[in-house]
Amino acid sequence: MARANDRLPPKRVLVVGSGGREHALVRSLLRSPQLPDVLAAPGNAGIAKDRVPCLPLRGEDVKSIVRAAREERCDLVVVGPEAPLVGGLVDALAEERITAFGPSAAAARIEGSKAYAKELMRAVGVPTGGYEVVHGRDQAVCALAATAYPVVLKADVLAAGKGVLICRDEREAMAAIDSLFVKRRFGDTAVVIEQFLEGEELSLLALCDGERALPMAPARDYKRAFDGDAGPNTGGMGSYSPVRGIDADHAEVLARLVHQPILDELRRRGTPYHGVLYAGLMMTAEGPRVLEYNCRFGDPETQAVLPRLRSDLLDLLERSARPGGLAGATLEWSSDWAVTVVLASRGYPDSDSRGDPITGLGAIDSLDTEILHAGTAERDGRIVTAGGRVVNVTGFAPTPEQARERAYAGVERIRFSGRQLRRDIAAHAVDRVEA
Repeated sequence: MARANDRLPPKRVLVVGSGGREHALVRSLLRSPQLPDVLAAPGNAGIAKDRVPCLPLRGEDVKSIVRAAREERCDLVVVGPEAPLVGGLVDALAEERITAFGPSAAAARIEGSKAYAKELMRAVGVPTGGYEVVHGRDQAVCALAATAYPVVLKADVLAAGKGVLICRDEREAMAAIDSLFVKRRFGDTAVVIEQFLEGEELSLLALCDGERALPMAPARDYKRAFDGDAGPNTGGMGSYSPVRGIDADHAEVLARLVHQPILDELRRRGTPYHGVLYAGLMMTAEGPRVLEYNCRFGDPETQAVLPRLRSDLLDLLERSARPGGLAGATLEWSSDWAVTVVLASRGYPDSDSRGDPITGLGAIDSLDTEILHAGTAERDGRIVTAGGRVVNVTGFAPTPEQARERAYAGVERIRFSGRQLRRDIAAHAVDRVEA
């Protein structure tokens, strides 16, 4: 029998991915009272600076990730990006009896196929915009002839947040159709032609154990590249949390409306959903409407949400992996606001600049400001750009105005060639408070 003062070895957790979302997951896991050993694959320069071993493995390399998890004797694998989830990483880990946080490939199809997600919503009555699925240019042209503008076109494949095209008129719609079906911008894909919805967007993530959905703190993100929601869609240029008017009770109501029916249907179909289910909502005058579902933590919403979590993330992720494991679970949150600003490299989202030295990263992390790395790497002892979205700066404060000021004060200290960012992140939240 073990003595009372004997200690079990720390749990080993592997975080798969290399972005700001994964850095936020790593930081939150390091705050766990269980004091786990955390690894990342492949990680980034910021994660490595946190003294977390980074394995040089691509998340999409399922065989290598499974082998590493087995050799490193990992107790839990947390899958960050959507591509490994859709590609069956959780299924492969399950075959090796390695616990993973994330849905199976069959359940992750809710993000892998916009058309499938729409079919699910229609089947269970989740409110969403009207739509039609088209499979070629001629079919698309016919569908657009009976469509009101603006209209939304969505590639029916994973597109790193860039596959949604909002078209204001027929000219833009035809250009988008040619891009999708003639130039094959996202490869061989069907296209969802969807009703344009007006209102305020809301991101609501829920932890799921196959049976129930436990809503997290709401957030709002900024998908367009430039101020005033101008320019092309990106993976996300900033976010903030909480969101005024959406308290815990309201989040519970929303989860019962848009998360729980999906969980029930997927379980009925034999593909129970474990992990986090992200619902992108439009809060319209007629009520909430689902824009999309994602099968993973949102990026950059996670960077604003997880730092506010006071519950043990490791415990929650482990419980989510077990059928019914979240029974009785509750979430505790800081009352502070978090405002996250994304710094992107030159050309993003159409391209990116790599190898540009980054200055000003040192000594910014504090109780009221956090730096999370995304597209960064270390070369010759210097941190350089290594992707489209490079660094996330998050400010924390009792008010959105103060949190915003702290985030942008941190932003001003970080420099690299071609740096681009939005200057209006959380401005609306501040305006609402002042009004």
